[in-house]
Amino acid sequence: MSSVCIVLAGISLIALSGFPAAFFPSRSNTGQRCTVVLFSAGSLIGIAGTVMSLLQDSPPALTLRWSIPWGQFSVSVDALSAFFLLLIFTVPMLGAIYGLGYWKQSEHRDSGQRLGIFFGLLTAAMAMIVISRDSVLFLIVWETMALSAFFAASVEDDKIEVRKAMWIYLVCTHIGTLILYIMFVLWHGATGSFALFPTVIVTAHTASAIFLVSLFGFGFKAGLMPFHVWLPGAHANAPCHVSAVMSGVILKMGVYGILRTVSLFSVCEPWWGTALIIAGSITALLGIAFAMGQSDLKRVLAYSSIENVGIITTGIGIALLGKAYHIPVLTLLGLGGALFHVWNHGLFKSLMFLNAGAIIHATDTRDIENLGGLAKKMPLTAFLFILGAMAISALPPLNGFAGEWLIYMGIFNTLSVSSVSNLPLAALSAVVLAMVGALAVAVFVRLYSVIFSGERRTEAGSHAHEGSLAMKIPVIITALICVTLGVEPALVAPILDRAVRACAPSLAFAGTIGDTVPQLWVIWMNAALVALIAIGGLWYFFSLRKKTSPGAHPTWDCAYARPKAKMQYTGASFGQSVITLFSFALFPSAEKVKITAPFPAKVSFRLSVPDTVLDRIILPFFSKAHKILPKVYILQQGQTYLYVLYVAVITAVLFLLSMSGVVQ
Repeated sequence: MSSVCIVLAGISLIALSGFPAAFFPSRSNTGQRCTVVLFSAGSLIGIAGTVMSLLQDSPPALTLRWSIPWGQFSVSVDALSAFFLLLIFTVPMLGAIYGLGYWKQSEHRDSGQRLGIFFGLLTAAMAMIVISRDSVLFLIVWETMALSAFFAASVEDDKIEVRKAMWIYLVCTHIGTLILYIMFVLWHGATGSFALFPTVIVTAHTASAIFLVSLFGFGFKAGLMPFHVWLPGAHANAPCHVSAVMSGVILKMGVYGILRTVSLFSVCEPWWGTALIIAGSITALLGIAFAMGQSDLKRVLAYSSIENVGIITTGIGIALLGKAYHIPVLTLLGLGGALFHVWNHGLFKSLMFLNAGAIIHATDTRDIENLGGLAKKMPLTAFLFILGAMAISALPPLNGFAGEWLIYMGIFNTLSVSSVSNLPLAALSAVVLAMVGALAVAVFVRLYSVIFSGERRTEAGSHAHEGSLAMKIPVIITALICVTLGVEPALVAPILDRAVRACAPSLAFAGTIGDTVPQLWVIWMNAALVALIAIGGLWYFFSLRKKTSPGAHPTWDCAYARPKAKMQYTGASFGQSVITLFSFALFPSAEKVKITAPFPAKVSFRLSVPDTVLDRIILPFFSKAHKILPKVYILQQGQTYLYVLYVAVITAVLFLLSMSGVVQ
């Protein structure tokens, strides 16, 4: 059997995995277990088929005719598709297992079966997207992904904030889809075909138009600013294992779309790379700045995802500069770093969302200001949270550092090439990435210290406890993969090389990533850091035992022997200096505290950072438009003859315009 058929078999099993649960009682967990078994089997079959395709000399493909008037069923598994498939088959499978403990069918009788069905359809649609080689098929599975994500993320639709967030998501995702329709119309007009294979017949002018439209269309799904407005609300209000897939995988479908689009052209204009570097730098910097101002745990992680998409986009921009100036080493490093970070972000952000699920499951709150001291009751979650935070902050020896290092190398190589006219921009992007890394450390130090350190602030953490085994295993597996890819990044170098060549088939690459960036010193450095951490951990353990041994007495503590919650920093106060620094873009809102009497009543201070684009621009605009629109409702009379008249008038106008040559 062909490897592409094995991949399709795995996708089919995943798509159907949720339906058998409908035949079991909603009060029983048996149907959910059946779903997870089928889902996991389909994922493992898909991984096997993907690995088999990588072992073949040429990408396996399958083309069938169908009854739809346009296009055909055409799929292929090249190295770029395989790279994304491995992520698609892994993260949702771990999420499905996690759901056995986090979202039990017996505890969610109204939504459990629905979530299982659409979680499977969502994963299958994403897998079909990356192997589709026909525009019509691509749009069909793209829309399937969008709608499945909507129904999977909105299972708690009895809550008004969920309905609001998912309505915004639905509007944004369909705006992006409409833009993609325009892109594929342009592609068909330029090539005369719906097939998505590299071609040399597209002119530079047409290719630029298609690239620009694709950047807008796929930018909505990737979460590039200012198209990110759907992302924080949707990720915050979805079940945590769905949030892990939305952040770790769905966003990468936008990245994949951009990469697949640029791989179709033999031409590449320098401004393509410039546009992506600017968009990526702005997205990364403002994304992490917004994360600092959030009190909702999952919104912090959502804005951090926007930041990481910006980093990936910057790497793609460096690669496109290399393609435009015919400098393969820039493309190799830029794309290699971007693709590696696709994997890394998919893994460590899933780790963080699953950890967030454990916290929410144990405390029933997402507000970090209501938490504190959880490390005492949830030590495993606290440790895994630290690992994820280190990876997100690109600190060695975790995988986040290894991926961003390749992007930095691409930027440094750009600065050393005199033929590239974008040297100041490349230098500025390096500075921005350094700032982003420092801010990421601050964001997650704030998050960890407020949630896990100190004393609990409210009763929310009084009954906190670790999750079930089904919740622990996927998190531990994800953490182990993050550590492995950080300590031994050379493991992914071969597939990275092949994926880069699939993205830029017109370039002649002289070497590999391993040749360009010797990784032996990285491995030794990471090993030394692991040893240093182990020694520090042992020292801390034995010193702690010594302090708690009989006869030990604490030193004078300056009256801080019994700290209270009010004596601790809040999340808002911790991040206030950074928020003030970026107030020109964040526009924070603060409740002013006024002292009006010698013995004032109890008051509170709260600092919030609403989304500038959504809450400051889009929603106020539509709020005002809603007051004006009723004045034009006179056109909507509900009379059939009026609608026929409107159609006749529009047809007549178009006819006159076509006769005059205005439109063709």
